[in-house]
Amino acid sequence: MNKPFIYFLCTGNSCRSQIADGFMKMLGGDKYEVKSAGLEAHGLNPRAIQVMNEVGIDITKHTSDVIDPEILNRADYVITLCGHADEHCPVVMNPNVVKWHWGFDDPAKATGTEEEIIVQFRAVRDSIKSRIEKFLSEGI
Repeated sequence: MNKPFIYFLCTGNSCRSQIADGFMKMLGGDKYEVKSAGLEAHGLNPRAIQVMNEVGIDITKHTSDVIDPEILNRADYVITLCGHADEHCPVVMNPNVVKWHWGFDDPAKATGTEEEIIVQFRAVRDSIKSRIEKFLSEGI
């Protein structure tokens, strides 16, 4: 049996989609195929790596990838994590794809001291984790 395939999308595939990818792989176990991508590839954000390490998830081997239309159209779920990706996501040709938008603030745009910025990254990380837990428990 094929596993449901989840494709997380964001603008740069550097923070939010990488965090969601990491949590879904950990919390969903091997029940799902998971990939993430962006409208552009900005590279992995070092602070995203740091806050995921704090919760025991290593995303250092993830790559920052541009959306692949072929992957997009074979996904079961396409989940955008920022408004820009939601508005500019390529057209999904597969009528069976479930497309959802889970909006989260971009922690990469946080300003202030290093500690204030990391607090924003942790808040977004924890919000994404909660949303993924809801998806896993309720299927939505």
